[in-house]
Formats: sequence, C-alpha cells, structure tokens
Amino acid sequence: MKKRSDINNDGYDVGDLLGLGRQSVRKSYYPALQERLEELERERNRYKWLFEHALHGIFQADLKGGFLAVNSALANICGYPDAEALTDSIIRLREQFFWSGGEFDQLRHQLLQWGHVSAWETRLRRADGTPVYVAITVLRRPDLGVEVVEAFVADVTDRRQATLKLEKLNTDLERRVDERTEALQNANVGLRYHIEEREKIEAELVVAVKAAEEANRSKDKYLAAASHDLLQPLNAARLLVSTLQDSPLAKREAHLINQVHRALEGAEDLLEDLLDISKLDQRAMEPDLAPVDARSLVSGVFEEFEPVALNANLRFRHRLVPAFVHTDARMLTRILRNLLSNAFRYTKSGNVMVAMRRRPDHLKLEIWDSGIGIAADKLDDIFTEFHQLLAPEAGGRKGVGLGLAIVERMARMLGCQVDVCSSPGKGSRFSVTLPLAANSMVEKAATPASASSSQGSLEGCRVMVIDNEAAIRESMQALLERWGCDVLTAADESEAILMARQGALPEAILADYHLEYDRTGCDAVAGVRQACGETIPAAIITADRSDECRQILLAQALPVLNKPVKPNRLRALLSSLVLTPRST
Repeated sequence: MKKRSDINNDGYDVGDLLGLGRQSVRKSYYPALQERLEELERERNRYKWLFEHALHGIFQADLKGGFLAVNSALANICGYPDAEALTDSIIRLREQFFWSGGEFDQLRHQLLQWGHVSAWETRLRRADGTPVYVAITVLRRPDLGVEVVEAFVADVTDRRQATLKLEKLNTDLERRVDERTEALQNANVGLRYHIEEREKIEAELVVAVKAAEEANRSKDKYLAAASHDLLQPLNAARLLVSTLQDSPLAKREAHLINQVHRALEGAEDLLEDLLDISKLDQRAMEPDLAPVDARSLVSGVFEEFEPVALNANLRFRHRLVPAFVHTDARMLTRILRNLLSNAFRYTKSGNVMVAMRRRPDHLKLEIWDSGIGIAADKLDDIFTEFHQLLAPEAGGRKGVGLGLAIVERMARMLGCQVDVCSSPGKGSRFSVTLPLAANSMVEKAATPASASSSQGSLEGCRVMVIDNEAAIRESMQALLERWGCDVLTAADESEAILMARQGALPEAILADYHLEYDRTGCDAVAGVRQACGETIPAAIITADRSDECRQILLAQALPVLNKPVKPNRLRALLSSLVLTPRST
C-alpha cells in the first residue's frame, strides 16, 4: 500500500511522474533510482525511530495553533499517556501548553527576532494542571510555515526544585542571621562604641592567630629544648641508679634501687613517646631513606634486649638472614624497639623471638611472643593513642599506650606495612614488611663491616666525658669507673683541650651536644682531636632529637646516643669506639 506522501493530488504516484508507469517491468529500467528511493525510505524510518524513542521531548508546532507532531517523551514530560493524547488535547499552545501567556510571548518575540532560542527555561502545563519546569530549545522553520517551529524539551524539575530548596535555605539562613543580628543589636542598646569594640576584638584575634602560627613554626625548636631540659636530670638519675645497681648492696636496698630504676625507666619511656608522637603529628620528623643492613640493625637491637629477657626469665631467640632494605634506619630501630618492648611487657613466661623472612621484593621482620594475646575485636584499637589492653596477670611495667601508635605512624611515613595476628592466652605476632634495596644502591652504600659491639671488658680504657652539667659528669664517671674505665671529665671544649695538651690522651670521647656559650660537642671533639694530633673515636650524647641536630651529626659522621642513656647501649657504643682503628 502506497504512503499518502507518495501520491499527488491528481492521483499520480512518484513513479508516474518520472515516467515509470505502474508496470513493475518498467522499474527494471531504473535500478539506481529504485535503490535511492529505498534508501530514502530507510532514512525516513530511522529518523522516525529516533523521534519516537528520544529521551528528550521533541515537537513540531504552529505558534498560532497547536502541535503538528510530538514524540512520546514530550507526552511523558507533560503527564499524557501518549503522543496522540497530547496532540488532541492542545489546540492553542499559548493558552493550553504554556503555563503563562507572558512566558510564551517572550519566547515568541525572541524567535521572531533571532530565529532560534537555546535552553530557554520556562514552565509548561501538565495534564493534571500542574506546572513542569523545562529547558526548551526552539528553531523557526519558515520553509514549513510563517510561525512553524521545531523544539527540543528537557525536564529540569529536579534541578529547579534543588535551586528552590537552596534559595529557601539561603532565605532561612538570611532570616536567622537577621534575627541574630537584631538580637545582638537589641542586647547592645546603649553601648555607643560597640563597633569599635568589635574591631578591637578582631584585631586581638588577628594577633592571636599570628602568635599561634609563630608557635607552630617554632615547634621543632621547642621540642628540642623540652627534650634537653626534661631529659638532662633524668639522664643523670638513670646513670647513678645504674651505678648503684652494679654495686654490692643489701637485699632490701637492692630491691629499692631496682624499683627506682623501673620508675625512672617508665618516666623516660613516657617522655620519649610523648615527644615522638608530638613530632610525628606535627610532621616535624622526616625519614632519611637509604639502603640499611637489616641483619646488622636487628642484631644490634637484639643485643639491647638480651638483658631484659634475662631479667624477665624469658627465652629470647632470633632468626636472621642477610638483607638490605630501603628505609630509615633510625625509625626502623624505633619500630623494632617498641614492638619488642610490648612483647616483653605482655609476656610473663615462655619466649620472645625476632625473625627475618626474605621474599623476592620485600623483607618481613616478625616479633613473636607467648604473651597474653589480643582479642580479634581489639586488634584495630591497639594502634590508637593511650589505648592499652593490659590484663592484671600480664606483669611487667605498665606503659601509657603510645608505643604502637608511634609504630603505626612511623610505618606509614616509611611506606611499610604493619600486620598483627594474635590468639588470646597464646601470644601474638607483629610483622613489618619492608621493600628490599636495589643492588645498585646496596653497592653504592656498602661500607666495611663495623667493629663488634660486644660488651667485653673495658678495664683500663681511658674515656673523656665532656658535659656542661656537673651531675651528668659525676654520674657518667661513676658508671664508667664501675666498668673499669679511667675517666677524664671536662665541662667545656677549652677544658678538654687543656687536658689533651697536658698529655691526658683519651681512647674515646663522649661529648654532650649542647655546651655553654653556643658551643657544641662536635666543636669539642674536633678541638681535642686537633690537640692530640689524631682522630680519636668519639660519640655525641644528646637529648636534642630534632631533625636539624640529626642532620648536623650525620654530616659530622659521629655516632649518636640519645638521652636518657641506657647503660647497655652506652657500653655497646663505647666498646665499638674503643675497637675502632685510629687515623692520623
């Protein structure tokens, strides 16, 4: 059946007009034309399909009348069951389709003037008589009629409602602000200078903000000063107590000395944890990533905790493998110390073990213990500040719950992973996963093996102690003499140089970093070495834990021991210094 559009008013179809007639035999003479007609028909059907299935509303209409064609999407937008129902219901666009005649007139005026309108926001009338907000893009089609137009319609009701809601919120906020302002004004009736007072308060706030910013900028300096001032007397007390512990005392006095030692140790750990957690939170601590001999580092930490295991009657073992990791040696050492401290604190009997497991691209350091264990629902809590799971039967010295918080923050800064698995009543395993260092980096950083740090006899070893605090000098001398050392003490650089020039040549130097008159232990070590004419092994002992101090000492290639000094670390350091070959 032929379409109406293919038949003219005289009853001739397109084929008749082209001279093809009605006989199918004639079509064979014009295959190209027939193929073109079929192509046009397919194109027409495709556009018809797009028109009917478009997501946006589409219509063709006469502005003076109603619709010429609409699609289903427009009917849906306007709340009609189908396109035919919409076409039949709208006779006059102005009065029946548009919500406001004024909005229609504006749109019509724009079209007559410019020929098209893009994204014009207006309201249309739905079948139920309610308005719907739309964005309409209209194009005049003068080739089809003077006021024939084609349009695309997008429903913007959701956006409009959001805008109205925002406007309402703004209006409510403005109303509340106005009410509050009025209340403030009423409360300040009679105060002639309320504006000046407000400006004065604002000025004070600006000053306060600047002061806070300045305090924040000086946090590193404050932390260094706090470390030095708080840890200096604690260091002297620890050294004196250690000296007393090595002395023959009655049972009761020895017990009291041990109690004092435990109390000082707790205070020391608390101060160290507080200072470290503050520096980590303020980002005042930055890692120095470099190839690190993991086996050597773990072995050193293991030796530090051997006396702890001995005192606690615990079996302490290690399983080490050769490996270099890319990390910060100082932070990794602190992580291991904190994990081992926790292991010994919560293990009453049994054993503690340090293990290294090497994989193709990473190394796992594991701390095993047979302690009280941790419930599964508490594993995430143990890494928060001041959180402890100390059971009454755990035994050992109680901490303050900062050790694992420091471990978590340092591990995050180093980009390594900390995992924990535990079984209540059986023990726990903490593991730290570190990236292996590249072979090229290891070869570049390789140095001759360090001297053994075994705590052998120091009998007759001459040690010079340089410290501006008399109590520190006295306590260091007492402790070193208990180890059989010949001790020289000096309050500053000039006194130490004078001793050296008078022939008192030390085998090792232990110098405090901060001396009087802005001089440092580095200056004192350099002066004594120059006076003696040889490179005497030396180390710096300091309470300053700032990155600035660490960088300076790193550049001087001087070993560092932080205060308060633990006697076992001091003895290990001194043994390594004495065994270090001298150079002239």
